[in-house]
Amino acid sequence: MVRGIRGATTCENTAASIEEAVMELTSAMMEENDVAPEDVACIIYSVTSDIDAVFPASCARKLGLNNVALLDVQEMAKPGDLHHCIRALMLVNTDKRQDEMRFVYLREAEALRPDKVGK
Repeated sequence: MVRGIRGATTCENTAASIEEAVMELTSAMMEENDVAPEDVACIIYSVTSDIDAVFPASCARKLGLNNVALLDVQEMAKPGDLHHCIRALMLVNTDKRQDEMRFVYLREAEALRPDKVGK
């Protein structure tokens, strides 16, 4: 069965900072949910308009996700949004129930879903 895992983090708008943030977030999402690379169907990364130094998907390739469909999109700007934010939606093949999936919010992005942090 396919399940979705949400995650988010923040970073500076530099290639090195984006790469570090994407690799940390993606790894944490996989580890928290016991997901192997071959179980990942796709990952959609969305970024706020102030992130443009590098495509997040290109950073995920450094984790060995070379056969995974990856997509980058830019979020709609909204007043009061969290700045320098990268969000991810990872679709995975798993036997886990929907309520067993663990979402991952790192750094300042913890403020987006305080109900999901540490669960």
